[in-house]
Amino acid sequence: MNVVVCVKQIPDPAVPGELTAEHTLKREGKLILDESDSYGVEMALQLVEAAGGGEVVLVSMAPNDEVSGLRTALAMGAARAVLVSDPALAGSDSLSTSKVIAKSIERVGDVDLVLTATESSDGYAGTVPGQVAALLGWPALTFAKHVETGDGKVKIQRQTEAGYDTVEASLPAVVSVTAGVVEPRYPSFKGIMAAKNKPVDAVTAADLGLGADQVGWAGARQEITNVEAAPARQAGEKVEDDGTAHERVVEFLENLKVI
Repeated sequence: MNVVVCVKQIPDPAVPGELTAEHTLKREGKLILDESDSYGVEMALQLVEAAGGGEVVLVSMAPNDEVSGLRTALAMGAARAVLVSDPALAGSDSLSTSKVIAKSIERVGDVDLVLTATESSDGYAGTVPGQVAALLGWPALTFAKHVETGDGKVKIQRQTEAGYDTVEASLPAVVSVTAGVVEPRYPSFKGIMAAKNKPVDAVTAADLGLGADQVGWAGARQEITNVEAAPARQAGEKVEDDGTAHERVVEFLENLKVI
């Protein structure tokens, strides 16, 4: 089984983020592997092992030929990676990003399954998995808390508010996984050293057959016009219990239409 994992390299969330003049997140310097994608990498490694063969391939889109986050995922056990890095990609919206990822997956070749996070830690749009599946013409199974494959199919337990639904589709397919799907392994020293020599296929938008009008600012169908700090939370009402506090609480909840 050959599994592609879409991984995002992001600025360290422990460091306060900065915005560019275009109101986008600055992505200069070292980028790290998005923690939400580590679950997909681990799930892919376990699926390949259970299948008895195949490989895990990473696909990432990042500026400045950045590979630090990719090396972390390669150290976990992925075999190789495709990195799309091109100044023309600056300003890409989620649909343009999905086009890049879909073309990268096609470039990998023989793919049985694509795993993604449900959303990235620096964007939280959550639309890329479905868009990639639509562009590839494959089924999309989302919010998986358990994944298993066999007989040319993938079956997941889809996380819901009330529990989970069992969903099945034929392969190839795109599956987005939640943080509870597996416990990611820590890269070993041997894995870290081996990752330095694992191949990373560096490509541009043009290499994928995408024109300048399909990606970046030119291809974006949305624009961030302004960014403002969230308003400060207002102080709540303090009720002194003089024997009628319960009536005040009931009245408050009734006004909120909670009861």
